[in-house]
Amino acid sequence: MHLKIITHEKIVFDDNVDEIYTKTVEGEIGILKNHVPIMSALDIGVTKVVKNSQPQTFTTMGGVLQFKDDKALILTPTAESGSEIDVTRAKEALKRAQARLAESRAKIDAKRAEAAVARAMARLKATLNE
Repeated sequence: MHLKIITHEKIVFDDNVDEIYTKTVEGEIGILKNHVPIMSALDIGVTKVVKNSQPQTFTTMGGVLQFKDDKALILTPTAESGSEIDVTRAKEALKRAQARLAESRAKIDAKRAEAAVARAMARLKATLNE
């Protein structure tokens, strides 16, 4: 089956794969060849693809997944390959976001801070399989 991961700026991935695992707003989903057609909103998380028994991970920061006729398309605002993520920078971003969220007197948007935590955690998780 074929998978394309596309952001507003570029095609992040475009290749044939054997397996696809991603996080939708309703939970984790796995797709193999001949899966029934599906369209789902994606959550902030990690998309894992397996080709010839070799896993590769990508962060997917929301968006939509469409699968039909053994063709998968992920449209997402931001995606990164796990191998390209700067782990130190992601850890620092996670610490900053967690600190903002923990500040009880800070006048911040809690949803923005929670999203920042989720993005940083997704980046770190994507690096684990690379």
